[in-house]
Amino acid sequence: MKTMIDGSTIELQIGDITKQRTDAIVNAANGTLLGGGGVDGAIHRAAGKELLAACKNVRQEELGGKELPTGEAVITRGYQLPATYVIHTVGPVWKGNGQHEEVLLANCYRNALQLAADYQVSSIAFPSIATGVYHFPVNKASRIALETIIHFLRGQAFERVVMTLFSEKDYEVYKTSLEEMIAK
Repeated sequence: MKTMIDGSTIELQIGDITKQRTDAIVNAANGTLLGGGGVDGAIHRAAGKELLAACKNVRQEELGGKELPTGEAVITRGYQLPATYVIHTVGPVWKGNGQHEEVLLANCYRNALQLAADYQVSSIAFPSIATGVYHFPVNKASRIALETIIHFLRGQAFERVVMTLFSEKDYEVYKTSLEEMIAK
């Protein structure tokens, strides 16, 4: 599914984010930036060992050895990926929104988009952040992701923003959310 928002295309697709031919892809990272499971592990494997070295450098140089806080974002090169850049962001672990997980998830998308804009990226691909092992409900996550992206695009143009979804089920949830937002 594709739709236009103020001159930018939002596209939903089922696929492998490591194969996206966009200027940047977003990594649903853990705070250590050292790779992990799911999207994070797949991106690290596809990008090659240089990505791990770059993440260690970012952690040391930009974060003073500390973990990347939930909702924040940092950028590295893409190395062996088709994407020029990888934007790493840490999604919140779902605990019923008792720790402001919805705000933190919106921050993931907003901060990744702002970093992309700062680097003059024209196309970016996102996974469904925090909906895997962090257990954020996909229906809530889809609305937060799409609302944040649409709001950001009202003031900033990207050629293409792609939501790269892992399953048909997730795709259908995001499609329904996007259709509801467009209808408003």
